[in-house]
Amino acid sequence: MPLAPGVVLVTVPGEGLAVRTPDGTFLRVATADADPRALTALLTDGQPAPAVADPRLDRIAAAFADAGYTGEAPPPPLAGRTVAVLGDPVLTVPLTRCVRDAGGVTRTVTPDEAAAADSDRTAVVWCLDRPVPPGLWDAADRLPARGTAWLRTHREGAHAWIEPPATAPGDVTAAHVRLRRLAATAAHRELAALWAGHATPDSGPRHTEASAALTAALLTADLIAWATGAPLPVRRRLRRLDLRDLAVTSHPVLPVPDVAPLPLRAEGGPA
Repeated sequence: MPLAPGVVLVTVPGEGLAVRTPDGTFLRVATADADPRALTALLTDGQPAPAVADPRLDRIAAAFADAGYTGEAPPPPLAGRTVAVLGDPVLTVPLTRCVRDAGGVTRTVTPDEAAAADSDRTAVVWCLDRPVPPGLWDAADRLPARGTAWLRTHREGAHAWIEPPATAPGDVTAAHVRLRRLAATAAHRELAALWAGHATPDSGPRHTEASAALTAALLTADLIAWATGAPLPVRRRLRRLDLRDLAVTSHPVLPVPDVAPLPLRAEGGPA
């Protein structure tokens, strides 16, 4: 009956036995007149069991089990999930390592293959170390409507943008983020021109090993949230990473509703 991962028994001098839960909370263990050392041996994997059975220890051990403090390690969070990755290697390589470490299966895909993904156990992650040209992500924006999760990141100068994961129909897409960002700045014409490629060559700063690892970790956290049923705040969160000091800021973002159709004149023509 091994302790669950993250659960630790602590012998407190003069106070008896305590348990440290995975979230860092300490709880006293009321062993009464049962031997704390025997209880520790019973609950510690690989240690010898008490020579003589003690029903008091069995009751305490059963209470540990009922509280979820014993048992085998759960499967990794991305077990049974496939993550299709594409984009620039400076980001896709660390992302692939993180996903596999979390138990997911990765595969490298082309843009056409990414846009054709159609599975609620698959996520597509597109990573760019540069601005996103207009139209590049339009096809992938339709993935959530088919149940496929859609995550992406790109860089503009010294800032990397980690867009919210779109995991269900109606979630924030890349097109929504672009519209919200244009609406939030007085320099919307300049920003649109940058995206369209009307700029001098980008001289950096580009992603470093540290900033790429942090970006991959943030994307993996979003993937884990997707695998466990991402709550709405996660799916409405746009993050900006400053490559110069690795500072991360979070900004709420909402979907952009469809434009209402023009009203019609009585004779059937547009108003």
